[in-house]
Amino acid sequence: MTRSLAPDQPPSPPAEPDAGPRYRDAGELADHVLGLLTLDEKISLLHSDQAALPRVGLAAFHTGGEVLHGVRVEVPCTVFPQAVGLGASWDPDLLERIGDAIGSEVDSLLQRDRHQPLVSRNVWSPVVNLLRDPRWGRNEEGYSEDPGLTSSLAVAYCSGLRGAGPGERPARWRIVPTLKHFVAYNHETDKFARSMDLRPRVLHEYDMVPFLEPVRAGVVAAVMPSYHLLNGRPNHLSEHLRLLRLHDPDLAVVSDGFAPSDIIDKSHYYEDREHAYPAAMRAGLDSFTDHWGDPTITVRALRDAVARGLLTEAEIDAAARRLLLLRARAGDLDPHREPVQDTVGAPAHRALAREAVRRSAVLLRNDGTLPLADGPGQSVAVIGPLADRCVRDWYGGPLPYRVTPVDGIRARAGGTVVYESGLDRITLRHRGDGRLLAATEDGGVRLTDVTGSDDTVFEVFDWGEGGICLRSVGNGMFLSWDRGGELPGGGRREILRCDREEPFGWEIRQTFRLERAEADGPWVLRNVYSGRYAATDATGGLDLMAPDAGSALALDVEVLSLGAETAARAAGAADRAVVLVGTYPQINGMEGHDRQDTGLPSGQSALARAVIEANPRTAVVLVSGHPLSVTELAERAPALMWTSHGGQEFGNGLADLLFGDREPTGRLPQSWPRSADDLGDILGYDIIKSRLTYLYSDREPLFPFGHGLGYTDYRLGPSVLDRGTAAQDEVVTVSAELTNTGARAGEEVAQLYVRALDSPVPRPLRQLHGFRRVSVAPGARERVEFRLPVRDLAYWDVGRGRFTVAPGRYALTVARSAAAAGPGAVLTVVGEPLPPRDLGSRLVRAVDFDDYHAVRLTDQSPTTGEAVTASGPGSWLLFRDVLIARGHTGMVLRLGGPVLDMDAVDAGVAPSGGAAPPGRLEIRLGDPAGGRLVAVAEIPGEDTGRYSWRTVTVPLAPVDGRHDVYLVFTGAGRLASLGLTAAESPGGHR
Repeated sequence: MTRSLAPDQPPSPPAEPDAGPRYRDAGELADHVLGLLTLDEKISLLHSDQAALPRVGLAAFHTGGEVLHGVRVEVPCTVFPQAVGLGASWDPDLLERIGDAIGSEVDSLLQRDRHQPLVSRNVWSPVVNLLRDPRWGRNEEGYSEDPGLTSSLAVAYCSGLRGAGPGERPARWRIVPTLKHFVAYNHETDKFARSMDLRPRVLHEYDMVPFLEPVRAGVVAAVMPSYHLLNGRPNHLSEHLRLLRLHDPDLAVVSDGFAPSDIIDKSHYYEDREHAYPAAMRAGLDSFTDHWGDPTITVRALRDAVARGLLTEAEIDAAARRLLLLRARAGDLDPHREPVQDTVGAPAHRALAREAVRRSAVLLRNDGTLPLADGPGQSVAVIGPLADRCVRDWYGGPLPYRVTPVDGIRARAGGTVVYESGLDRITLRHRGDGRLLAATEDGGVRLTDVTGSDDTVFEVFDWGEGGICLRSVGNGMFLSWDRGGELPGGGRREILRCDREEPFGWEIRQTFRLERAEADGPWVLRNVYSGRYAATDATGGLDLMAPDAGSALALDVEVLSLGAETAARAAGAADRAVVLVGTYPQINGMEGHDRQDTGLPSGQSALARAVIEANPRTAVVLVSGHPLSVTELAERAPALMWTSHGGQEFGNGLADLLFGDREPTGRLPQSWPRSADDLGDILGYDIIKSRLTYLYSDREPLFPFGHGLGYTDYRLGPSVLDRGTAAQDEVVTVSAELTNTGARAGEEVAQLYVRALDSPVPRPLRQLHGFRRVSVAPGARERVEFRLPVRDLAYWDVGRGRFTVAPGRYALTVARSAAAAGPGAVLTVVGEPLPPRDLGSRLVRAVDFDDYHAVRLTDQSPTTGEAVTASGPGSWLLFRDVLIARGHTGMVLRLGGPVLDMDAVDAGVAPSGGAAPPGRLEIRLGDPAGGRLVAVAEIPGEDTGRYSWRTVTVPLAPVDGRHDVYLVFTGAGRLASLGLTAAESPGGHR
């Protein structure tokens, strides 16, 4: 969530220059300032809007400013392509340069005015959540579905923001980046209420990686938790935050907007702030972003918690010091700051934005239609609803200027350029009296008897599941919901306006649906945002007050022209055609709502099909912040290119590619599914069990991860290893010869994939372990080499709680995409065999299973621990290769009775009567159904509460050797931990 403008406040007094000694480092300065503060002053620092403390020379400060792909501020700054587009560049150097440009613009804005409410030296970027499911509403904000690619791009971007290269440790940071949103956040549906399950292997091998790597690299100093619940607990209370602090104890944790209150008001995890806020701080939270611009509620809650003994001053000190250190690192505690050159909108940044468009577009298919032929005698038709638009998204700032695709093509083309929107044109006629809906010059909407006027004609933008937008041909504005005057009984009227230049805002009010109950019945116009229908008011005017279709204005829709037909005529008359179709940020998914479908809106599909049929030399450009399931276009389009929404230089950068002035070098940062049916449940975060993402999926994608073409051809030779065997502490080299077999120079992205052939646990079918950009001249060949530390082949060993490299064979392949990762060269890793699973020396967490069926993960207590819950018979857990010795005579289990159900737990409802009946927990060997039964435990049946646990020890039948152990639930129940006991220790594990 982004910050909102705070209420007007008087300017803070300037910080007084420090008259004391200079400090060795930022940490010493932070300690000095902390020692000067009273308890109340320290508490005041824990809100995102820190008031000035003139007594000790501290100026006002606030955390947070959005810089996802440009500075999100109303002063027009440079806007680069969306983050997912930058991810498609596969170019860390580009990301570092973009980070440097954005960081310098933040620096310039703060030099102009230190107290700008939307700009801070602590910025809330980048988003490093992995793009697990392309239906996620915020897919456009992330880089990739791969943890390694995401990490390398994030490290580079943060290095640029910070103002020093990767590996450097500057004494002063220009900007302090914040990673968001910790951790495993990929859905918007019910995110405040429903808990997601994340097993330890997926946490450590997948979702944690892009957070840990930038922290280890020292390029970030803050992290932001996500809103949603994980394993039963809100992420702002996550015990996993401590894993980051193991690598940087000074890492600041800042909350997302209103998230501290959401713990109480939306997730219902705690009943009051006095208990919720100390719990959040003990989990790691330092800065409370709550009630924009008004710290009083937060400060009062923290003071009360200290007064009641729920929070200690030492805990306040630790959080305040981390926030002071963040400011000290950025030089905010030092009044002597050197002036910088103002770079906002600098020509070099505009050129970089154009380069970013070029390097982020991906050529998916091409039969030779691209690059476009050019010359005085050539003509090109530019078609589509996105051909004349540069679209702004929620986390991008206002574009300082807009070079649309048709603008860029016109500027570049040597011949004739014809533009056609491809939009249907309609009128909406009142069925009762025949009057037409009309837009007025001042942005109003009325019914009129006048016919033949552009004021009564609307263009229809089809955004599929997002609805339609209606743009007046008369005034060029979009139809929108708005609030009108006061109603006599209170409240305000809801009215129709036609005064918006583009759909934009936290609440999109410009989408509608035309609906009718019967085939020959009247149409009604429903606003998607409000759910209300257009109707006539008491004076004969128009409003949006009808609560249902029965009381709505009855309309006849008259089609004046079909956009597909008009576009086909334009395309057929041209030598070449370029059609731009896709989706719209905020309409087709954004923060707050996910996509249900992955296809192209049907009207746009029909448009592209009509243009291709009219002109076989058509290039289709897909513009979106997410993959699109365009199976028909993937087969029929002569040329197919994808790009994210590209910012201010979109048209120029795109034209550079379409005319062949630059080579397409982008590669897909996530695989494209053939349909949404290939994706499973968007709430299923266990990519191992669900076999999702390119790592585990055995479904054939429409386009694979890493795919991308250029305007030349390549041949990649076999992968070669410098040795056939290696120990776990060694480094191997794998290489392949890349030949440019085409007629023009090009740049290929060589990708190294690994597959474990003898793994004791399920491993990825292919996993990226490195990539290199290689420029190759026509007819030339280059040998591409990768150095791979064997330790990078590790997986998370749940039995030992650490990463482990398993001895055995690994296939290493240098390829051009994940789909091309064939058998490769085989490396044999030598080492000691993996030991059996140890359940005898300590209690083992139930969540550290190897496999499972029909269980959920939940919180063991409000603050620490995770457990497993089973809703009924047939649920089981598997612990592989457990060593059971003859001396083991029992099993100790920490059990809990059934809760009401997991949906109740998700909603924060305390369990009460009506829980599913308890049963037994059976311990079986080899198979969950027919395996040998060696122990049985009764699950507590009484209503003991969600956090009530009972430790029991049950006898174990004589067993000897290594076995796969199944824990099978015959009814509802919970399990926190388990272990084996020996005869000499009857007390078992405690």
